[in-house]
Amino acid sequence: MHDDTRSVARFAVSLEGYDSLTVPIHRASTIRYPDAASFAARFERSADGYVYGLYGTPTHRYLEKKITELEEGARTLLVPSGQAAVACSMLALVAAHEKVLIPDTVYGPVRDFATHELASLGIEAVFYDPVDLRALDSLIDARTRLVWTESPGSITLEMQDIPAIVLIAHAKGALVGCDNTWASPLNFRPIRHGVDIVAEALSKHFSGHSDLVLGSITTRDDALGLKIKASLGRLGIGTSPDDCVLLARGLETLAIRLARSDTSGLRIAAWLAEHPCVETVIHPALPGSPGHEIWKRDFSGSCGVFTFILKEQYAGQAFAALDALQIISIGASWGGTKSLIAPSTVKALRTVRPWTGPDYLFRLNVGLEHPDDLEEDLQRFFAVLIDGERNEPRSAVHG
Repeated sequence: MHDDTRSVARFAVSLEGYDSLTVPIHRASTIRYPDAASFAARFERSADGYVYGLYGTPTHRYLEKKITELEEGARTLLVPSGQAAVACSMLALVAAHEKVLIPDTVYGPVRDFATHELASLGIEAVFYDPVDLRALDSLIDARTRLVWTESPGSITLEMQDIPAIVLIAHAKGALVGCDNTWASPLNFRPIRHGVDIVAEALSKHFSGHSDLVLGSITTRDDALGLKIKASLGRLGIGTSPDDCVLLARGLETLAIRLARSDTSGLRIAAWLAEHPCVETVIHPALPGSPGHEIWKRDFSGSCGVFTFILKEQYAGQAFAALDALQIISIGASWGGTKSLIAPSTVKALRTVRPWTGPDYLFRLNVGLEHPDDLEEDLQRFFAVLIDGERNEPRSAVHG
């Protein structure tokens, strides 16, 4: 054998006695077959077999299995993002001339996908009031293939009655999907309540370190999972094994991180609710917040992601006040170790339940910093608000 051949040859190495405690990274585009007959029959392998790198390696299978166990489902599929999890579920399950119902408080990019891509495919997307069960019931007809849910809703955190929605939808032959990213399966298991498809933005709580983008789809039964899996294959949807290993590592501390986020988040939320600059705090686990009774009935915990609204006289100084923060960063996403705040607007994202509140709401992700330090940082924010309101002419404040 020549040196150039030796340089590219793959030599067998014994794995006997080797069992790594961590998840190994299996990178591959090509899967090698032992003989020609095996290659010719490659598409006859089981759904969990290995055919080509795009369709998964042992690294992917490990993560899929772990998420399936957490969700208490039948099959999990990995996709490049949480948005992809929602979009690919809809594409796989709803055909032209059929209908999908989507809550008015859905994640903004899902609304864009529905009104553009789904519409161009002849799929009717109808937005519904997330808390009006009677209105939802009236919208479901023979063409309705899927009822999508997101509980709590994006930014404004409306809680949906998932068990009731499942009963209504299933009685009329429709499937139910749920974006469960806020809670994760540790705090809410939609499949226990009859949901058929669960989407997770794994970039958030699962990853926990703000360094990757990944999503998952978990189905209640295997046949449904295989249908979505086939669609993903046709679309060429795959994920990186390196991202899967990072995700698996982050997942090992999910329970600890989520518990800390829960307790710290509630403490900060309660503190904000008493602050004189704050009009409202929206946190499903906070007593008195809209949807709290549903949260208390169906959920086993919460997280540090919630929204607060400033009193009107302080709104004009909000951006300058955000610049005073030293610990809390300004940025999108959430679920990581570091606290984040995002000034958010929802008026253009509501068509059924018009938003009549202020232009900007403030979504806070409480990370793993000590709550004392976070409160001190927020005091810097409020100090600028108060100083600005004190020095601003009344006519400028009240228009």
